[in-house]
Amino acid sequence: MNTLDYPFIIRHLGEEEGGGFMIEFPDLAGCMSDGDSIEEAIANGQDALKCWIAAARKANRKIPKPRVLSKQSGKWLQRVPKSLHLKLVERAKLEGVSLNTLVVSLLAQSLGNDSHHTQKKRVS
Repeated sequence: MNTLDYPFIIRHLGEEEGGGFMIEFPDLAGCMSDGDSIEEAIANGQDALKCWIAAARKANRKIPKPRVLSKQSGKWLQRVPKSLHLKLVERAKLEGVSLNTLVVSLLAQSLGNDSHHTQKKRVS
């Protein structure tokens, strides 16, 4: 099993949370790490993932298989207003990351924040 097959979520940590970025592996409960940059969080996350799997093996616990992402290309073309594009490019430069890395991080952060909200069902 290749540890690179496990999907992960990266989100920006606010100053109240210590800053930097957090990486989580949803398929492996409690497997997470962080870093000052997205790249550092990913590197630290790979280490955490290997340690999680090693600990599970040592304890004879079942290791979940990674979710199948093969049907997803991971690529799409998105048109945005020029003003938003400029803001994203400037933010990526400020963060010292590529535009793609920034957008993925922002999307992951947004999805992570949404997962903490509960939806109320309407009663008819």
